[in-house]
Amino acid sequence: MNRQAKGRTPRRPPRNPPSSQKDPVGVYCRVRPLGVEDEECCIDVISSTTIQLHAPEGFKTNRNGEYKETQYSFKKVFGISISQIELFEHVAKPLVEDLIHGKNGLLFTYGVTGSGKTFTMTGSPGQGGLLPRSLDMIFNSIGPYQTKRYVFKTDDKNGMEIQNEVDALLERQRRENNLPAPKTTSSRQKLDPEIADMIQPEEAYKTDGVDEDSSYSVFVSYVEIYNNYIYDLLEETQEDVIKPKWNGGGTPVRQNTEFIPPQSKILREDQNHNMYVAGCMEVEVKSAEETFQVFWRGQKKRKVANTRLNRESSRSHSVFIIKLAQAPLDADGDNILQDKNQVTVSQLCLVDLAGSERTGRTGAEGTRIREAGNINQSLLNLRTCMEVLRENQMCGTNRMVPYRDSKVTHLFKNYFDGEGKVRMVVNVNPKADDYEETLLVMRFAEMTQEVEVARPADKPIWGFTPGRRNRNQAFKDELSRKLEERGGPIERDLSSALNHLVSSLPPLPSSEVTDPHDEITLPRLIEALQNRHRIRQMMIEEYNKAAIMMKSTLQNMDSNLISKDTFIHELNGKLMEKDKVVQSNKAEIERLEKKNKLLEHKFDILQKTTKTYEVDKRSLQQELETREQRLQRELNEKRRMEQRLHGVVSDTQHKWEKECERRVNAKQMEMQNKLWVKDEKLKQLKAIVTEGKTPGRPDPPPRQTQPPPQRPSRDERLPAKRSASPSPIPSCYLDPHFPVDSPNVSPVPRSQHFTATRFEESEMDPRLTSPLPQKQ
Repeated sequence: MNRQAKGRTPRRPPRNPPSSQKDPVGVYCRVRPLGVEDEECCIDVISSTTIQLHAPEGFKTNRNGEYKETQYSFKKVFGISISQIELFEHVAKPLVEDLIHGKNGLLFTYGVTGSGKTFTMTGSPGQGGLLPRSLDMIFNSIGPYQTKRYVFKTDDKNGMEIQNEVDALLERQRRENNLPAPKTTSSRQKLDPEIADMIQPEEAYKTDGVDEDSSYSVFVSYVEIYNNYIYDLLEETQEDVIKPKWNGGGTPVRQNTEFIPPQSKILREDQNHNMYVAGCMEVEVKSAEETFQVFWRGQKKRKVANTRLNRESSRSHSVFIIKLAQAPLDADGDNILQDKNQVTVSQLCLVDLAGSERTGRTGAEGTRIREAGNINQSLLNLRTCMEVLRENQMCGTNRMVPYRDSKVTHLFKNYFDGEGKVRMVVNVNPKADDYEETLLVMRFAEMTQEVEVARPADKPIWGFTPGRRNRNQAFKDELSRKLEERGGPIERDLSSALNHLVSSLPPLPSSEVTDPHDEITLPRLIEALQNRHRIRQMMIEEYNKAAIMMKSTLQNMDSNLISKDTFIHELNGKLMEKDKVVQSNKAEIERLEKKNKLLEHKFDILQKTTKTYEVDKRSLQQELETREQRLQRELNEKRRMEQRLHGVVSDTQHKWEKECERRVNAKQMEMQNKLWVKDEKLKQLKAIVTEGKTPGRPDPPPRQTQPPPQRPSRDERLPAKRSASPSPIPSCYLDPHFPVDSPNVSPVPRSQHFTATRFEESEMDPRLTSPLPQKQ
């Protein structure tokens, strides 16, 4: 049987939707003064918003072999001469004002180990940091309007409840009775010497625009994130309790003992989808001194260690949460309105991040290596979240931001989703040893400035008449004044009022009767009593008239208030209609902005594609031009080669013509010489024949007559195949003075004779006059 899949509970939308207006994350830079042992500085402050980094001597150069100088811009740069109060005015003061007006804020310090983050956040005696100055400003602003303890009461679900004065008084008595010792008042004389006199009286700040018709109460909590676990620093843990280890036999080994570690906390989500630390202790405080003393008590429990870079290096991220609860007064302006839905809770988170570090420089071993790895991993995840947020906002994508990969980002995900302002103070150390880490910090800060956070919504208007507290106080003062003018008591004690009223009446005469016939004492007493009765009646009538006048005045004021309330309700209705129109316009603007961003992203892609195509086109054109130039060079080379070959052919043909002519002449002379030799032989033969016919000698025997050789025809004289080149003629035959009949000279072979004959025929035949190719 298939089990039916469980449906997921739909998420409820947040109570206050984030505004469509967005503000970038405010990033500030503070440069720490160079130490006494440090000689080289790698940071220069160019202006109030720009710093420049240059590589120190001996640092590995970049790829081009040059030292590269880089500049980074921030919202504001604080140099080494900046004071703590100036830093507070620019960075934390606006966040405190937003806190009092019901808006959230997040401020964290970021930087390398030893760059001055803790000093910026906490400060030192006489130089209070951002945290003590923020507390002092909060209590200076809401001091007259604070409630008594336990009127506001925290629930365990990141919410706030309201108790009436009676329940608050009973809880105060119960808690004071449970205390082992009477509660000591927090004063400057009893503070820890390390935190005394953080702020001078002349440096006190106070914000304007505090809602006087509301009552306030401050709650603080202090946690640390150590090795990606959350621990409550204000939790009362019994550190002296030891837990014995047990051996294999089941008996405790008392010599091997260990301290019980504190229990880590978990993160949960409230009904408004805000993240909070479940089970974290929240302390209600009533003064800046008391709050800072609570902070210092938790600060002493924070994980610190001694490293090569810092004597007291923070090994965890600390988060100090200031929660301000405010609720409006009722219509009379006397008591707090007992409505939980009317309570506004705003919080300011001050985060001191642990510094990033390289284990090679710190020489960490064992536990220190694990701590450094967890710190660097959490900071890397913070950087990843910033990169994804920037990509989603700039490119219109919808990638999931990995908040849950680290407790730091998971706890503050609501701030980046539009629950308040986010500001960061980047602390840098200008010494040369921190140059590489400072470069990474600068790149992260530059990227974080491009992330935009939705502006938080304004505090809603409750619909009550403003100035209720002042009118109530003015009414009490006026009533006291009139009672004083009429001789009545200023105090509200009934017995004192009666005594004063009795003393204002005329004194009674002596009522002692000594004589039964006394007719003077009793009539005098009766007359005095009648006078007192008459005065009493007059006072009653006067008080009645005053009460009627006061009642009519109150009725007039009530009618005016009702008319004003009606008018305010009408205005609120119109304002709600306008708000709906504004919200629809904002939604349309947001849709158009997203569409615009998408189009811009597509336009950027098309521009990049066009640039790529243009680069390819230019490269192809250059390649085409190169090939055309190469082809043109080859054509010119071919033309020059043809001209050169044509000249060689002409020279060869002319040479062969001369050679043929020379050979023909030589052959002619050779043939003439042969004919001359033959003629000489014939003459000799003829002479021999003539001498043989002389008498006395017998006749020679008759010779057989042979027919004369026939001359071959033209076709027979043509050779079957023309030789490649004529045979060379010996130079002896070309000399006309060469003796032909020399015994050392053999007769000319028949083949040579035939060749000469062919050569003569080729001279006569025009078809055979083409030049012969020359052997190479």
